[in-house]
Amino acid sequence: MSIRPITVHGEPVLHRRAAEVTVIDAEIRQLVEDMFDTMDAAHGVGIAAPQVGVGLRIFTYQYADSGDVPSRGAIINPRLRVLGKVSQEEPDAEDHAEGCLSVPGHNFPLQRSDWVEVTGLDAAGDPLRFEARGWFARIMQHEYDHLDGYLYVNRLNQKWTRRWKKVLKKEGWTVPGNSWLPGVDEDPFGHGESDDQ
Repeated sequence: MSIRPITVHGEPVLHRRAAEVTVIDAEIRQLVEDMFDTMDAAHGVGIAAPQVGVGLRIFTYQYADSGDVPSRGAIINPRLRVLGKVSQEEPDAEDHAEGCLSVPGHNFPLQRSDWVEVTGLDAAGDPLRFEARGWFARIMQHEYDHLDGYLYVNRLNQKWTRRWKKVLKKEGWTVPGNSWLPGVDEDPFGHGESDDQ
């Protein structure tokens, strides 16, 4: 088991487009395993390679309600096509709340499409294609954004962007050098706290 530190907002690797994977070798397969270990230790539903400091187009996910798609997987060099419209209404603070391991401990609401198509390669290098709906579609868009250098907080509407900027300043995440290690550092989202009491 190899858990990697999760980079936080100010880290440059999170803000630039990740590079295509040119060959799926032992090093890439190890990275994918480390990403699964890190995602699990962080109680996440997905993690992208830039979040563990690697600027490659890979993300992992885990979501029980994924329909006919495996509930756990890795996608290499994904392409994402939005099939459903994105509502222009004000996002609901609870129903549309999104969080991110690279914005630890905070959630903000964001409207996303509830229907997308994903293509790419699995960890064995085999082609994959599927459609995702609902929260599974949200996860796919969130992780895909990481590969293009965007965090979900970059997509917030004006009202929530103002709130995010206050958090950003307060936390000091405008500079590189911040990270947290799942399973070692305190969980910023409070997972497992009720188990400890």
